[in-house]
This record gives sequence, structure tokens and C-alpha cells, in this order.
Amino acid sequence: EALMREGLAGLLTAAGLEVVGRGGTPDELLAQVARLEPDAAIVDIRMPPTHTDEGLVAAERIRDDHPAVAVLVLSNYLESRYAMRLLQEHPESVGYLLKERVSDVAVLVDALRRITDGECVLDPTIVKRLVTRPRDPGPLSQLTEREREVLSLLGDTPDYHRRVLAVLTYLRAG
Repeated sequence: EALMREGLAGLLTAAGLEVVGRGGTPDELLAQVARLEPDAAIVDIRMPPTHTDEGLVAAERIRDDHPAVAVLVLSNYLESRYAMRLLQEHPESVGYLLKERVSDVAVLVDALRRITDGECVLDPTIVKRLVTRPRDPGPLSQLTEREREVLSLLGDTPDYHRRVLAVLTYLRAG
């Protein structure tokens, strides 16, 4: 949305940040990132033509093709599955905020600084949903108290990871 792009650019410029480009479509965004190699790109999750997940696809492409460019995704909607999709491959130097959160320019500037420093920034509402979502009981919930105790005694040895993987493989097979 042109109004949102121009508004964000004005706020960021007033806050002392340099805005080097603006794109209204995923293709424009990707071309500018390739040409300008900015420190960060701000991406709306819903971009033309269908306004579904084109922005998320563009963000994933930026992270794949330009790993030095941090990406901050903005959304009107609480879509925890989109946040997880974004974080799966490249959990560093990415952020996902609800647009309502960026009404305070300090929050936006802080998020940009943090992701350009390599951090991951998630909207607290998304974190809450991810942490409190109902989960299917996994194989660990079926273990007896003694089996849990044995698992906890694996210890921190050079073979630690191999042992844990062996136990997990065993549990999955059962």
C-alpha cells in the first residue's frame, strides 16, 4: 500500500535511518534488494497481485538469496504459521511484527536495529500464541516415570548427541 510505504519511509527517515528504496510488488522489492543490498528490508506479508502470502515468499527469497539482508515482515493479521515458516530456514536476522505494533516508531526502529544485529524479533502476541497453542501428545507423554528418569540420566558426554538421537529414534519406531 503506497500510503503505508510512504508513511513508514517518512517515520524512519525522521528517526535518523536511511531509506534507500521502496517497492510495491514482490518483483520490485526483490530487484531493489538485489541492486541496493540494504541492511534490512521491511516486507508486508500480503502483497499484490493476490494479497495472500506474496510478501512472505519474497521475504523467504531475500533470506535465501541475500543472507546479509535482515528482513522484517509486517502483518495486519496474527498468523503464527507464517511466523514459523519464516523462522524455519533462517531464524537469525528476521522479525515478524503486527502492523499495530509499529504505530510507535521506537518499536519499529528497535526491531530493525535488533534484526540487523542478527537477532530474531517476534511480536509478543505471536509468541504467546505459539507457547499456549494446544499440542498433540507426543511419544514422550507415553513414557513411564522410570523411563523419563533414565532419559534424564543420559548425561553430558562426548557421545551425548548420539545417545539422544538413538533414544529418539527408538521412541519414534515404537
